[in-house]
This record gives sequence, C-alpha cells and structure tokens, in this order.
Amino acid sequence: MAATTARRVRIAATASAVLLGGSLLGASTAEASMSAGTVAVPKKPYGIVTAHSGLNVRQYPSTDSSVKYVLPYGAKRGLDCKIRAQVIAGNPFWYKLRDSNYWISARYVHNVGHVKLCKDVHTSALNGTAKAEKAMG
Repeated sequence: MAATTARRVRIAATASAVLLGGSLLGASTAEASMSAGTVAVPKKPYGIVTAHSGLNVRQYPSTDSSVKYVLPYGAKRGLDCKIRAQVIAGNPFWYKLRDSNYWISARYVHNVGHVKLCKDVHTSALNGTAKAEKAMG
C-alpha cells in the first residue's frame, strides 16, 4: 500500500515538473533527503525579509543610524554574523550583511542556517590577553 502511494507521489511530482518546465533533479534530491530524515542546511546562512513594508538597511545596528537602502519583502541576503544591540519589538539581535558593513534588525528576518555571534566570527588579537582581562566593560 505504501509503495503504491509513494509511486503516485513520484508520478505527480514528475507531471508537475514537466508541466512547469522544471527539472526532476531538485525533486529527487529533496525526496532523498526527506526519506533519510535529514534537513538541508546551507553552508552560509542567509535571511529572508518578513516585513511587508520592507526592511531598512542601516550603517550601524541601531534605529538612530542612517538608512542606506531598503530591502523589499521576501528579499534574500547573506548574513555574516549577529550581535546584541538595540531591542526591536522584543528582539535584541541585529545581523551584519555578508559582503558589506551594513546591518538589519533580526526582528524582521527569517534566518536560514546558523548565524554565529560576530565575536566568534571576527576575533581580535586582544581576546584572552591579560590586558583585555584586566580592562573594564
């Protein structure tokens, strides 16, 4: 019974791919990973804008910072790292965009993949030194 159902699903997927002009390569990969019980994780994290009115990209992680441009709803952008900064609607995290020095509030982004803290991505030569250990803040 299960084999018949699986066959019907494959036939439906094939028909859909042909009608839409797509390829079965992606479908077979997805089917294989679903049957293996694994979830595909991207090598580099990215975010999808969830704010219907768009999302401000800022020079620094704060609403006091200037807006450099606006990302539209559904836009996908690479995420470099995250920090805790100004809290926006209960969310304290801000993402640094990959390949730029600009920031977006995590409150309005659905991230895909694990986004590391910036202190773990961009380490400093002073980390762990006696001078840094004695300093305040």
